[in-house]
Amino acid sequence: MATLSDVAARAGVSISAVSRVLSDAPSARVSAATRQRIHESARELGYRPNFAARALKSARTNVIGLVVPDVTNAIFAELMRGVEEAALERGNMVLIARTEGMPDGEETISRLIGEGRVDGVLLQVGDAMRAEDLRVLLEAPLPLVFINSVHPDHVGSVTLEDARGIRIATEHLIELGHRRIAFAGGLPRSDSGQRREAGFRAAMTDRGIEVAEEVVTRLGYEPKQGGAAMEVLARLDDPPTALVVANVNAAHGALLEARRLGLGVPQDLSIVAMHDAWTAANAWPPLTTVRMPLAELGRRAVEDVLRRIETGELEDRVVREPAPELVVRESTAPPRR
Repeated sequence: MATLSDVAARAGVSISAVSRVLSDAPSARVSAATRQRIHESARELGYRPNFAARALKSARTNVIGLVVPDVTNAIFAELMRGVEEAALERGNMVLIARTEGMPDGEETISRLIGEGRVDGVLLQVGDAMRAEDLRVLLEAPLPLVFINSVHPDHVGSVTLEDARGIRIATEHLIELGHRRIAFAGGLPRSDSGQRREAGFRAAMTDRGIEVAEEVVTRLGYEPKQGGAAMEVLARLDDPPTALVVANVNAAHGALLEARRLGLGVPQDLSIVAMHDAWTAANAWPPLTTVRMPLAELGRRAVEDVLRRIETGELEDRVVREPAPELVVRESTAPPRR
């Protein structure tokens, strides 16, 4: 098994420098090139820190809690990859907990906090998260960073450019020639849902297109809720020719419901969704999406929670790079009428 001495020899630096860099200590005053060389040497040698010894020395577990609504959600896979990579680079492990679909009486959050398993928590709030779980996290004496949501009573969040992403999706449909464009959004209370709807409305207004309120739904991000939105829109006397869906999971539900109703996509209805995932490329037809920097979102969240642990500093910030990217597939086309 590789040791700190092995890593130091390979990187051409002192053992103390390796120790400070790999533990992400504030006292590690080395250049970016040296830091990169140390991390590369550690990876090449397969170095693994002694977490037990480090915890005894620092009174820390070197574990970060990541709380997500559902670990099977394809969107969260990319987020979790960014979190795990950033944590491992800094000598931390990640403990993942889900908040939705747990058996009655299972107090996952209380156990995570109360048993001292983690040094800090990253929280992705879901539509069905229990108010009690959120209260426990907010009141706990642990550093907490919200992922892609901003809590009115809490400073500490990393968010995406939701409005910008939805603007790109909407502008794509407008450029194809669509004018009767619908929007399937998140729940009214959803912080990200509000930002995405604002982006949709801004894109339409900037192009001089009036938003008809009957084509705007706010039913949620889950597939069944996307299907319910599609059913509402299809019943209109003047149905839309295109649909912007605020979440790719809901877009799958809308696509399935459109097929059930006998609507051709994109012949009768074009669909574009926020977020990209392997599921979008494997749908039929494959879904046009806007790819958001979810892995980078996870990396930045880890940086922020570790900074809070070490220095007490905390802020609300937005991930702007890489920029949102339109991924055009077969679910969008010019309107037939």
